[in-house]
Amino acid sequence: MMPFYGDPALFRTAVESVVAQTDPRWRLVVVDDVYPDTEPGQWLRSLGDDRIRYVRNETNLGVAGNFTKCLDLVEAEYFVLMGCDDELEPGYVASMSESVEEYPTVSYFQPGVTVIDRTGSPSRPLPDRVKRLARPRVRGVAVLSGEDLASSLLRGNWTYFPSICWKTSVVRQHGFEADFEVVLDLALQLEIIRGGGSLVVLPDLLFRYRRHAGSVSSWSSKDGSRFAEERAFFTSARTLMADAGWRHAARVARFHMSSRLNAATKVLGAMTNRKWADVRSLLRHVFGS
Repeated sequence: MMPFYGDPALFRTAVESVVAQTDPRWRLVVVDDVYPDTEPGQWLRSLGDDRIRYVRNETNLGVAGNFTKCLDLVEAEYFVLMGCDDELEPGYVASMSESVEEYPTVSYFQPGVTVIDRTGSPSRPLPDRVKRLARPRVRGVAVLSGEDLASSLLRGNWTYFPSICWKTSVVRQHGFEADFEVVLDLALQLEIIRGGGSLVVLPDLLFRYRRHAGSVSSWSSKDGSRFAEERAFFTSARTLMADAGWRHAARVARFHMSSRLNAATKVLGAMTNRKWADVRSLLRHVFGS
């Protein structure tokens, strides 16, 4: 599944990475959230590949709405909600197919990820260095679950949402939270984990995640809206974890240190640009309870 609203050139690169898979057992459904230019859809149809389906929404549904639309259209037992500016490595489908067969009871799978910039060159910006530090120290393939997994994700979300392969039936039990955009993947993961689900971490680099100013996470960070959303999320997560009897995870959600530190790194930039409303929002996130 590929929700689309973005750069047409990067969209083409994303689609081409799917077509280039070494394992031909894939289907691609592109759900266009009323992008103003219709050329990307025309180009997609011109490929003439019957494994590719193009759907254009009648109205703009927004991030969570379009993700839900994508979920409604899934027909397979497993799916990937791939970003329209990201890329699959050629062996993604083959490797993931082997993994889901080996671990049929697992809820979702996180492969190794290479972070790239707009030009496709490997990149290691601060958010991704933090993710690397937060990622559990495991060797080879690892199965994670329970409060330990929830705590690690609340301490710092080290997963890459567009790269994850999800078990369809599990995701449909929970769906996507309509109130969230930036953290809706973390909210979904916590619901799955609290419900007894598990995650397999794979060591092989199978996905290329593009970090640039046009992405939802990067854009929201600039005006403080990301952190307003994160405050609301961590408040609800604290209650969710406490209700599950996971005291340590609830405590991690209360302090959410990596999120506070991330907000702190944005304060100087907001002050330099005289975005005083953003400064106040960021400081509330850094020092608030």
